Amino acid sequence: MDDLLAALKAVAEITRLRILAVLSQAELNVKEITFVLGQSQPRVSRHLKLMAEAGLIDRHKEGNWVLFRLSEKGQGAALAQALVGMLPGADQILRDDAARLDEVRRQRQDIASDYFKANASNWAKLRSLHVREQDVEQATMAAIGPAKIDSVVDLGTGTGRMLELLSPQSRQLVGIDSSREMLAFARANIEKLGLKNAQLRHGDIYALPIADGFADLVCLHQVLHFLDDPQRAIQEARRIMAPGARLVIVDFAPHDLEELREDHAHRRLGFSDEQIQSFLARAGLKLEKHQLMPPPRSLNKQGLTVSFWLARLGKAQGTSTGLERMTA
Repeated sequence: MDDLLAALKAVAEITRLRILAVLSQAELNVKEITFVLGQSQPRVSRHLKLMAEAGLIDRHKEGNWVLFRLSEKGQGAALAQALVGMLPGADQILRDDAARLDEVRRQRQDIASDYFKANASNWAKLRSLHVREQDVEQATMAAIGPAKIDSVVDLGTGTGRMLELLSPQSRQLVGIDSSREMLAFARANIEKLGLKNAQLRHGDIYALPIADGFADLVCLHQVLHFLDDPQRAIQEARRIMAPGARLVIVDFAPHDLEELREDHAHRRLGFSDEQIQSFLARAGLKLEKHQLMPPPRSLNKQGLTVSFWLARLGKAQGTSTGLERMTA
């Protein structure tokens, strides 16, 4: 009862109700919230601090940013959602806030689009070297199957494409990437698509900001060939997997296109099935499926073969009982 009363007191102010309304629509940093509300940053920061302490909103640090969103668990989350549902949609103040939030989203999209355009030629060249991305996606989704998934983590999420594909059948999805530029693009993409169950985090693939046993499905889609230590990345992926969870790896089979190392920062020129199976075995994961997808015949020897692996963590091997939320 004391916690509920404290939360009610923490939100009983017009600016804080406006913050709830805005954060129900998007994950924002302090600068963006300040722009939407038209108030000073010290005042907004004070409101955010009180609401976070009351459990109404969540905060997490991403580089020099602190990002805020509505809480997703506990009594504070239930209260925040209930209050958002009671806010009068026709209120002019809230409508003005929504208009300024749209401007924030447009600015994000412009920044992300500029970055994508500057690098699009590299991605287009790379994709032209292997089997169509649509075919890889279809094979990946077929192997995962249509069953509902509680928690998905996409490592090296890039543009957030895997989040988009898996969103309809997943309760919650988290994309992790070390590139803030790619996260900006992914964030604009998932907001444009209205993926309310997806969120993004800046993080180190070797030290993920996620609790043990959180994920039912972990994806490593065209990521391992960029890494110095693929084994360590798979081991870290295993740490966040719940008992019975699955790991999906999509990457290139061994090739000799040295230009990918020089021009596209590839550290590994593909992986053999034996290599990946060794990585999986050392991480305590059991391979369930391996599939090769050769490039179009028109590419001849210049094409890249895509490999797909699906592995599972035994139900008695999990590092925690039940799912846990991400760490702060």
